[in-house]
Amino acid sequence: MRAPTLLPGPGTGARPAVLGVLGGGQLGRMFVQAAQQLGYVTVVLDADPASPAGHIAQHHVQADYLDAAGLAEMLQRCDAITTEFENVPAPALQRLAAQRPVAPDAAAVAICQDRAAEKAHFARCGVACAPNVSIDGTTQLACVDAALLPGILKTARLGYDGKGQRRIASRDELAAAWHEFGGVPCVLEALLPIAFELSVIVARDAGDRVVHLPVQRNLHRDGILAVTEVPARGIGEPLQRQAIAAAERLARSLGYVGVLCVEFFVLADGTLVANEMAPRPHNSGHYSIDACDVSQFELQVRTLAGLPLVQPRLHSPCLMLNLLGELWLPADGGERSPPWDDVLALPGAHLHLYGKLAPRAGRKMGHLTFTGANAEAVRSRARQAASLLGLGLDEGALR
Repeated sequence: MRAPTLLPGPGTGARPAVLGVLGGGQLGRMFVQAAQQLGYVTVVLDADPASPAGHIAQHHVQADYLDAAGLAEMLQRCDAITTEFENVPAPALQRLAAQRPVAPDAAAVAICQDRAAEKAHFARCGVACAPNVSIDGTTQLACVDAALLPGILKTARLGYDGKGQRRIASRDELAAAWHEFGGVPCVLEALLPIAFELSVIVARDAGDRVVHLPVQRNLHRDGILAVTEVPARGIGEPLQRQAIAAAERLARSLGYVGVLCVEFFVLADGTLVANEMAPRPHNSGHYSIDACDVSQFELQVRTLAGLPLVQPRLHSPCLMLNLLGELWLPADGGERSPPWDDVLALPGAHLHLYGKLAPRAGRKMGHLTFTGANAEAVRSRARQAASLLGLGLDEGALR
């Protein structure tokens, strides 16, 4: 990607540059907020008239990702374009990149869109991942190595937040799950003895400068992120350096420009294995808005706009709680308002709601970050908030 020469907005004596984003969800919304803070005009392409990012951008192009008129309008309005979502069709990025700087590029996004291609890329880069095999048809299904059972069957494409995944213990369960998924290409991964999960977010610019956020320790529930804690409790410096180096190696190998998240598993014996990549800011990095001097979304703006990259600094220990639609949905039906007054009375509470109009079970509606002088104070207040909200996190999650 060629680095665009962009103007930092009002006060320069010229029109502010215009940054576009494909996708109008919460990641697009927080990108727009970071871009506007730096003085850029923003444009969002999303078919949903009520998209969270579209509500706050200066321009909202209501169109599908492959809509020719919508893409033409993005080219007419924008100086550079990014994406908030890995499943934006790569052809849309290719079309835009023919006339405007686009970051990340279509080739990198395409690898992250396909679990089989992603696993192959891990192998090329010498980054360990779970033993796995691709399943494209009944022949591969019949020849699966018994060493991969029990395992997890995942659709090769369009799976996230636990969707398109099924634990299987036998060949019969494997065949049934593959047919239930519609016989689409899948990846079978061996089930590993996971001790905990972590993630690393890196940003790389067109000049090959790479910076990173602190290593993040994560807890998932039903395949959806529930808790992120930084500093990453119980993870030694050597393992953190190994994870950061692997993430940086993957970014450079892709020729990646933008923000990239790499999720890892730490096994019971301390071994680090890569799980997956996300070619965008990541749920586990949302805490950086409140706990770092440069957030993941500002890094996204800087890489897209050709601004200098600086190494982010964690200025406060923090813990982030994901807020899903269940908070608004009582067991007896209807909707309720969570007790925000009580939550916001807790010192160090930072509430971010995404402007989504309809809560649904499992839908990401917002996040709550606690910052403080030390990690124990942060965990204590997060425990209080979790109790007030009825998040159902056990003591082990926030001890």
